[in-house]
Amino acid sequence: MEDENQIWVPPSFIAVFSDARQRLREPSEVVRQRYELCEDLANQLVEHAQLLYHAQAPSESGILLSLHAGLRSPDAGVSPGEADWVVSRLAELLNWDCPALPAATDPGATEAAPDSPAG
Repeated sequence: MEDENQIWVPPSFIAVFSDARQRLREPSEVVRQRYELCEDLANQLVEHAQLLYHAQAPSESGILLSLHAGLRSPDAGVSPGEADWVVSRLAELLNWDCPALPAATDPGATEAAPDSPAG
């Protein structure tokens, strides 16, 4: 994705919008806009995840899985693939291990997780 825009979209996010032949299913501008939204969302969730961790003292993976479930809800405003990417990116920002995220075949899931983690 190279053009005059200077926002670099990482390969892990491009994979969310790529088909089996590694071609984008959406225009590059749409992918860039969705990336900006998802990156902002991951950054905004950092403080929330830290508060949950210190207030409730659950496990890091429990917090990430809970946030993932919320992002996978139909009214969350992100696609299932984007939800997976946001949680992977959040784990990276927090320096937490990202748990295995539920795939489409798991109860409550709506789409398979992307092949590549955030980065």
